[in-house]
Amino acid sequence: MANVTMYCTGVCPYCARAEMLLKKRGVTEIHKIRIDQDPSQRAVMMERTGRRTVPQIYIDDRHIGGYDDLSALDRAHGLEPLLQN
Repeated sequence: MANVTMYCTGVCPYCARAEMLLKKRGVTEIHKIRIDQDPSQRAVMMERTGRRTVPQIYIDDRHIGGYDDLSALDRAHGLEPLLQN
């Protein structure tokens, strides 16, 4: 199973939906970087992704994007192959 990292906050509904979708696809462990608990991580996230919003999801070293990007990838049947690596 691929390594999944997600920049998130504790109150973000899109973060929760992304987590549910990933778990539905068999992900058992998500490395969460909570930018609400460690604000310095927002700057790191913005530097890595060029985006300000959460969630920001990585599968291994590949930036997937936010929930909409993750969901579109899943609908196009591209998510599960990435998770199998």
